[in-house]
Amino acid sequence: MAVALNPTIEGELRRIAESEGCELLEVEFKGGVLRFILDHPAGVTLEHCESFSKQASAVLDLGDFGSSSYVLEVSSPGLDRKLYGPRDYRRFTGRLVRVTFRVPETGRRRTVVGTLEQFSEDGGARLSMRDRESGETLELRLEQVTVARLEIDL
Repeated sequence: MAVALNPTIEGELRRIAESEGCELLEVEFKGGVLRFILDHPAGVTLEHCESFSKQASAVLDLGDFGSSSYVLEVSSPGLDRKLYGPRDYRRFTGRLVRVTFRVPETGRRRTVVGTLEQFSEDGGARLSMRDRESGETLELRLEQVTVARLEIDL
């Protein structure tokens, strides 16, 4: 579950991430763990996480975040990273992805693993992917997608 932070605190945390050359992709608070997901063009290092964690901790303490204790966790998106938006869909075109989406006719969810062939924002954000099992080409509107992740191809 993404958590909504005070806009001033969130702005300061984004500034800290940018000072490290990173982007703050997601903030999640679940089960007493406050998790920050960072991204970096060359990959997130331990040093990025360490530096962000120290600075974020100070900002959260000063901003009086949370009335109870929590664990602060900073990590990279990982090998099976979630695709967070149009920039990720463009960046990972040609890669194997696992996409869960709602079928408009039935409202049911469907999950497909295949190659992300194209992403376009002309006339609304759309993606095209080829199902690895059937070879079928799927055309999806981004708003249909509930979650998309890179699939680890071994």
